[in-house]
Amino acid sequence: MKQETKGILCLLSSSFFFAAMGACVKSIPDIPIAQKIFFRNLVGVIITGYILIKNKDKLIGSNIKLLTLRSFFGLLGVAANFYAISKLPLSDAALLNRMSPFFVILLALLFLKEKINSYQIYAMFIALLGAAFVIKPQFDYTIIPALIGLSSAIFAAAGYTSVRQLRLYSSPYTIVFFFCTFSTIATIPFMLKGHFTSPNYKELILLLLIGLFATSAQIFMTTGYRFAPASKLAIYGYTNIIFSTIFGIILWSEYPDLLSLTGGVLIIVGGLINYVSTNNQSPNSED
Repeated sequence: MKQETKGILCLLSSSFFFAAMGACVKSIPDIPIAQKIFFRNLVGVIITGYILIKNKDKLIGSNIKLLTLRSFFGLLGVAANFYAISKLPLSDAALLNRMSPFFVILLALLFLKEKINSYQIYAMFIALLGAAFVIKPQFDYTIIPALIGLSSAIFAAAGYTSVRQLRLYSSPYTIVFFFCTFSTIATIPFMLKGHFTSPNYKELILLLLIGLFATSAQIFMTTGYRFAPASKLAIYGYTNIIFSTIFGIILWSEYPDLLSLTGGVLIIVGGLINYVSTNNQSPNSED
């Protein structure tokens, strides 16, 4: 099997597990968000910690400031995404969260001074138009969950932009371990202040599955990018939208309406334009 094929399979697996995580989050509406985030990351601490110790790698990276910044934005992104999942159809929450690559382009331009081409600008506008269709702005309280869902993409993009610099100092598993540890500790005060519910047997299993699926998704993503460059694989992350839509239809009969379908097509088209323009810009990216 070719290295790139292995990378594609890893990214598809990652997208499936992220969608499965979202389905678990939506399945336990009575559990506070802070508690869901705690379990999501506690399992991650255990699994990535074991991998780092087994590989005799560093648990703590050398750039604590950048690790903390990435973890802070990542935590905000997860919190916003979990809130959106609880209030919106699963497919809509996934669509809005998949706006993050376009915000990465913008943040990389503003803060890392990376150059972008005209096609990437077109891609951003098309994707933002798609997000507007998904949000369906009615200018009342119903727009809030959708805007929070979109903010999850902005926070995630800020975290990913930080990771670009962190890769110079820390291994991928060290970055994930620090993020999971940071998020686990950060959610404890919220649970102590009442954002905690004693889960029943079913809810406990789903909480543990949130952590298992999220960590599996992260590991598959990290492994995939070792087999092939991000420019070749990033487009497959959009399959998360398809998996999320399937889960939504099967579990909650959440059939996307025409506006969401139109928005989804526009976001994916924007992603394809960005993918093609990035690959044409860096033909030697496999080196």
